[in-house]
Amino acid sequence: KSNIGHLEGAAGIAGLVKTVLSLAHRRIPPSLNFTRAHPDIPLDELRLGVVQEATPWPESTGPAFAGVSSFGMGGTNCHVVLAATQTQTQTPTPTPTSASTSASERPGDGDGSGAGERADSRPVPWVLSGRSAAALRDQADRLRARVASEPDLRPEDIGHTLAGHRTLFDHRAVVLGDDRTARVAALTALAGAQASPDVVTGQAVPGDSVFVFPGQGSQWTGMGLELHEEFPVFAEHLLACERALRPYVDWSLLSVLRGEPGAPSPDRVDVVQPALFAVMTSLARLWESLGVRPAAVVGHSQGEIAAAYVARALSLEDAARIVAVRSRALRRLSGRGAMAVVSMPADEVERRIGGAGPALSVAAVNGPVSTVVAGEPRAVDRFVDRVAADGVQARRLPVDYASHSTQTEEIGEDLVRSLAGVSARPGGIPFYSTVTGEVVDTAGLDADYWYRNLR
Repeated sequence: KSNIGHLEGAAGIAGLVKTVLSLAHRRIPPSLNFTRAHPDIPLDELRLGVVQEATPWPESTGPAFAGVSSFGMGGTNCHVVLAATQTQTQTPTPTPTSASTSASERPGDGDGSGAGERADSRPVPWVLSGRSAAALRDQADRLRARVASEPDLRPEDIGHTLAGHRTLFDHRAVVLGDDRTARVAALTALAGAQASPDVVTGQAVPGDSVFVFPGQGSQWTGMGLELHEEFPVFAEHLLACERALRPYVDWSLLSVLRGEPGAPSPDRVDVVQPALFAVMTSLARLWESLGVRPAAVVGHSQGEIAAAYVARALSLEDAARIVAVRSRALRRLSGRGAMAVVSMPADEVERRIGGAGPALSVAAVNGPVSTVVAGEPRAVDRFVDRVAADGVQARRLPVDYASHSTQTEEIGEDLVRSLAGVSARPGGIPFYSTVTGEVVDTAGLDADYWYRNLR
């Protein structure tokens, strides 16, 4: 109703059509204009939630199911259970910005060559498992015999069956290979307990996944481009990020990632941080589409913005606004600061800094014996030289500004004012704050919080 209003007698069929389309596209559409639930409806206790942005359909080893209810004042009492089909009849069409080669341009398509092999370059993982190492080897041997005896089996069909229609046990292996011969060789090695570069083995351990989002420094030229070309989910979200960033930047995200002539340098803080945000969140969306979902999120420095978005605490538009405005404000400090990482506990760094005052301070605690300092360039250089002379590993970071130092205080008021109106909400995933060191209520991630994140 929030999307299309009251349809009276057509409401039930509208819900049915919506659900069929949701199953077909593996996407759950949002309900518009929702802010908070009625206080008499305990959503958390009922383990229910209102979808507020387009969300990948949960992955499982079996078919997806959905229920549609239609209960009317006139006595209609209908509930329909739908199940998704397991056969894909179409190949997803790449996004308009994707550089993927079309099917008609790929060698081997439509000309009868390469029977039983995929025409694109994406590797097809074959996943196997067993109750024990011996059982896993037996599985590999049986699959090897089947593949060797039936040359017309397609690698993607085998991979689909293994991934979606087999019970998952604790002893696991992934088999890859450029062609059938390589896969058979890899299966032979696995069955014989021999090492192979095309086989990865391991034993499952209990535990959930946590998505960790780094700060600046994890970037490289061309990051994300192969994922953009191979995975429509990644490409679509990257394009959504570009649209969300457009009101705040005058450059193209894909042009920066590709290093195209005329694109701004990725060394600029107001370029690299939005680009990192877009790649990190698109990668998270890809993992979620493959069934890997975080039990918690945590981010370092500007990585907290991506973590808050993935936790469903921020809309994409607000998250893009924060990362763009924050990095643009930080650029005003360029040329006046420096940062360095020191292999030393934070309390020892504090003691050594001594009376340096605002010229030098601890900026971040990376770990028990890894601390970042920031401040005036000369003060940072002197500190690095001093600890290095004592045999302590220390190095300057390739930046010309001092994040998380007293220098950021001069842009604090402007940053808070520029981020006024950011609307955070309670997220569906625990958010571990690296500002407070605790799990926080994400409804409190307002403009003041994002300044504290920078300071």
